[in-house]
Amino acid sequence: MESPPKCCDQGDKNLEVMKAGMFLRKVKSRMWKRQRHYKLQEDCKTIAYKSSWAIHSHSTFSIGNVDAVREGHQSETLLSVAEEFPADHCFTLVFRGRQGNMDLVADSAEEAQAWIQGIRALMENMENLDESTKLDQWISDWFLKADKNKDGRINFKEAKTLLKMMNVDMNEEHASYLFKKADQSQSGTLEDEEFVEFYKMLTQRNEVLELFQEYSSDGQSLSQCDLEEFLREEQLEGEGSYEHALQLIEHYEPSDTARRNHSMSIDGFLMYLTSPEGSIFSTDRQGLFQDMNQPLAQYYISSSHNTYLMEDQLKGPSSVEAYIQALKRGCKCVEVDCWNGANGEPVVYHGHTLTSKILLKDVISTVAQYAFKVSEYPLIVSIENHCSVEQQEVMARHFREILGDMLLISTVDGRTSNDLPSPEALKRKILLKGKTIGNETESLTGDVSDEDEAAEMNKGSPSSESPPKDGKILKQKLCKELSDLVFCKSVHFHSFEHSRTSAKPYEMSSLSESKTRKYSKEAGPDFVLHNTRQLTRIYPSGMRTDSSNYCPQDMWNIGCQIGY
Repeated sequence: MESPPKCCDQGDKNLEVMKAGMFLRKVKSRMWKRQRHYKLQEDCKTIAYKSSWAIHSHSTFSIGNVDAVREGHQSETLLSVAEEFPADHCFTLVFRGRQGNMDLVADSAEEAQAWIQGIRALMENMENLDESTKLDQWISDWFLKADKNKDGRINFKEAKTLLKMMNVDMNEEHASYLFKKADQSQSGTLEDEEFVEFYKMLTQRNEVLELFQEYSSDGQSLSQCDLEEFLREEQLEGEGSYEHALQLIEHYEPSDTARRNHSMSIDGFLMYLTSPEGSIFSTDRQGLFQDMNQPLAQYYISSSHNTYLMEDQLKGPSSVEAYIQALKRGCKCVEVDCWNGANGEPVVYHGHTLTSKILLKDVISTVAQYAFKVSEYPLIVSIENHCSVEQQEVMARHFREILGDMLLISTVDGRTSNDLPSPEALKRKILLKGKTIGNETESLTGDVSDEDEAAEMNKGSPSSESPPKDGKILKQKLCKELSDLVFCKSVHFHSFEHSRTSAKPYEMSSLSESKTRKYSKEAGPDFVLHNTRQLTRIYPSGMRTDSSNYCPQDMWNIGCQIGY
């Protein structure tokens, strides 16, 4: 489909090592550590691996699906075997989507570096491909997943299953016709390149073709004048559109003949429209352009609910990897559900369920490492605290010692401002949200928020969102050391009248999606006014055990800053 990646042609030593193949130890747990032979394929886009006893069968993955390469003991699995394997022998491949990480161990630091640097070079090369080649590669990656027996071919039944996975709606009769048209060898199956052509025919953009023909003088191509007219009429460009048309032809037109004639084919037109330059999203808005000096309540905050979960809400695994992925996507509010753990160490998991448990100190260490990789603006760590006073003391110590100067510490009594600080003023600061001790010095209890309340009461029934039947607000014994670290105070929502007359800007309520919809219908303007002064966090219904989400737009419309 396209020429081999440049770095493959340059005799890169690392890639030569990878193409020769090497035995690496694949690690899944402390007990599961097995040798696999890994080899970079000639296309420089695919890595195949198999066990020593496997003769014909093998598995593959595409470089295009690798999101990151982490060196050393940077996964829970590799940390568990840290005493057995040196850090410079270890690396982790992080894949896009829901595919799990791959933890690998080489026999030497030099061999590990060959794979680490080689894969990174291939990833960089993939990023630099043009949009058309990226599309071809994306389709090929899906083809690899569908080719279960690894014979390089798929039949129509397998193609239908694959298209469903790719979210492509199709008329089966029409798809069958195009399948046979793409099957040039008439074998009843499609090879990789044939499937790419089949996919493109099936997903052909007729509206683009109609637009192209509308502006084409001859119905075959866009002259420089044709393209200039399109830029003026459709893209609303003013002066300089004639010169810009020539620049677009030079940059996006794949045909040398068309470029020499200063014209653009349908392929070049489609490449331009699907490029970032042709996007409806303004490139001027890709960087920071908003005023970041307003109070924090004036901003929508990218958020995560039950951040520690990798899959469903009832029995899926908890992992620090979930925090890494959320923070790398720019998430600015993560959740930590803390419960009493063994040996005095608090753990994080979805209480009263079968989800696995991870140590709180590992979560905090991960947050410290990744909090500001994407953006220097503040991160809110929402604590759902179910721990004893003794383990709360451990929580406080971990937050102080691991986060250090990143942790914003401000006691409730010392605040006098009528507004929250701005994101600009809070750069590279981590704000803890949680319960705090009441104003009375003799009281070491705090209110339990709506969401905490549901978690404590459901005891295995994740759908409970109701408050106690007697209407009383539950209380919990709190540790002063942890309370003093909290910046955003979790409070039970009383009423909008209470919000207007008594609430403080640093107080934050967490509301269920059903309660939020109820309030928005009954008192929409009051809700909007409330959100101009305070942060509001909306959590999904407990019935969403599959980790699905509500439509956040409804919550954003009334000014709720933290939705999912």
